[in-house]
This record gives sequence, structure tokens and C-alpha cells, in this order.
Amino acid sequence: MGENATTHHTNSANNGANDNQIGFKSRVSVIGSGSWGSVAAKLVAFNTLNLSSFHDEVKMWVFEETLQSGEKLTDAINRTNENVKYLPGIKLGKNVIADPDLDNAVKDANMLVFVTPHQFIDNICKSLVGKVRSDAEAISLIKGMEVKIEGPCLISTYISEQLGINCSVLMGANLANEIAEEKFSEATVGYRNNREIAEQWVQLFTTPYFMVTPVQDVEGVELCGTLKNVVAIAAGFVDGLDMGNNTKAAIIRFGLREMREFCKLLFSSVKDDTFFESCGVADVITTCFGGRNRKVAEAFARNGGKRSFDELEAEMLQGQKLQGVTTVREVYEVLRHRGLLELFPLFATVHEICSGCLPPSAIVIYSEKKNIFPV
Repeated sequence: MGENATTHHTNSANNGANDNQIGFKSRVSVIGSGSWGSVAAKLVAFNTLNLSSFHDEVKMWVFEETLQSGEKLTDAINRTNENVKYLPGIKLGKNVIADPDLDNAVKDANMLVFVTPHQFIDNICKSLVGKVRSDAEAISLIKGMEVKIEGPCLISTYISEQLGINCSVLMGANLANEIAEEKFSEATVGYRNNREIAEQWVQLFTTPYFMVTPVQDVEGVELCGTLKNVVAIAAGFVDGLDMGNNTKAAIIRFGLREMREFCKLLFSSVKDDTFFESCGVADVITTCFGGRNRKVAEAFARNGGKRSFDELEAEMLQGQKLQGVTTVREVYEVLRHRGLLELFPLFATVHEICSGCLPPSAIVIYSEKKNIFPV
């Protein structure tokens, strides 16, 4: 299984020796337990129970919190089989075991599912160095990127480099609450070289209500999942200013175009077809009509930009994190460093609104730059 792994992941060459043993069963660990992390655990747990190639038990690492009742969140999850704070009312599967100890949660797992706010991945990876199996495979459901002085780094690349293991990605039109309620949805697995590994992830996540398609384009799939949150903030401004559906459709189209150009600017290998997968246009649409980034951006615009995103996030999201505001700042830094802001007026304008330099109404002013948007 591991013979086709990318050459820079030195440790993943061990995969074949272990995974091809007769009777070998994969162990899955989910690193993260917000609403999306809990849904991911539910999807995975359904399949580990029903597929003989997996151990039944799914460990889910929980960032420990104390609930208002005084009970620890981990204890509440294990007692009720629900994430009572981030996904109440949804049974995760009796084989999901919440664990507040990160080292213990990943112990013995050869399939690691990363699904945390992207602001936390740096500390998580650093604490896991030397503690994961050398033959482990990872998949990132995290939407965001690390921006260093030398340039942007995809979360999947960062995980690979820090832990020395291969990392695929899963992105798509995936509002967590709708999947939790088993409404039909689809997603895209982005993989590098090894189709067999991609198929294993497809098998692990696919359920009768969740359809997964593999695409050999990690960078395109992951960046789509990251950049769509920036477009969703723009859509939220439009909603907050009651500009209507025509304007929102225009913003979505402009946003998709800038997403594609930004992806190709960073990675020439990105495929046009990727933008027509669930991770592309479908994710942009669902996030621009639902989702927390649109919701909080709408409130920001209705308040005339006078209440900060941090304040609104704390009030509206009960501990969950916005991704879009951080992402647009990171995108802005990349473009500013390269002197390309004028070529990405939507991304630039969203950042300037978020940072208080422009009013929310500026979201449509940029479209008058006819040299940027020719008919």
C-alpha cells in the first residue's frame, strides 16, 4: 500500500510491511471534536463497525472543557454518546471514545483524521512529533493555511512535514449539522500519488448519505476548502446589507474566479476540474448560503462594522471558531508580499472590511473597476 507514497515522506515507506499482513485491522483516531470533528467521528464510527478491515473503536481527541454543570466535556460525551456542547442531540456511535489525552488518543492508530480549527494545528503537530506510528496515514479536514515569512504552507503539507507521514485531504459542501442529521451530502478526497490510499479514505467516510469522490489534486482540493470561507464572508456582508440575490450571485462568481487564480498562482499543478467538484463550486454555494462565516459576517454588516468579529464570534458561536477572518488575513499577506493585491480586489476588499479600513458597503464598490472585471 505504501510503495507509491511521495518520496519526501520518509516514514510512510513502512506502510506496506504492516498493512498487508493477513488479518491486519486499521485503527482510526479523530483529532478534534467540534461540530465537524464530531460528525467526522460519527461517519467513521459507522464504517469501522461495519467493515472487517477496521478495529471497531474510534478514539476522538477532545480539548477538555468544563461544562456549566461542572462535568468535564469528555465525560459527558462518553456518558451520553453525544457531544453535548458542539453537536447536541446527535448520537456519535457507541464505539466512539472521547479522550482528553492527545498522546493516548493517537496511540496505535495508523489512520489519523485531523479536524480542528487551523489556528491550533501548529501546537498539536509539535506535541505529536515522535508519537505517531511511522506507517500512519493522515487526512486533513481542516480549512485554512499556515502563512510563514517564506510563503504559505497548506495544512496537509505542514502535517506531513512535522510528523513525517503522508497526508490527504477531505473537503466539500459539508455543513456539519446537516450531515449529522443524515441529509445527503458529498465530499472530495484530494490525494497525491497513491490511489489505493485514497480509496481507503473513501471507504472509511462513505455512508448511504455521504458520498465521497477521490481527486488527484491535494493543493486544489485543500485551497478550495480554505478560500471558500473568504467568499462566504463577502456573501455575509451582502446579506447584512440586504443587497439581494443578484449581488450575492455576482460576489460568488467573482469569488470563484479569484479562488481559481489564487490556487494557480501558488500551485501550477491545480486542475480546473477540481473547481467543479464538491470541494469547489458546491462548497462555495453552501457556505455562502449557510455556515458560520456567512452568519457572523451578516451580523458584522448589520452592525455597520462597529462590533468586532472577535466579539460576534464569542457571542454567536458558543466556543466555535471562525476560519474566514484568519484566512483572509493570511491570503492578504501572501498577495501583499507579492505585490498582487490589485489582481484580487474581492479578497483585498474583504480583508480591508474585516480590519475596519473600509465599511461593509465597500464590498460592491470594487466591481466598478472595469479594468479588473472586463465584460
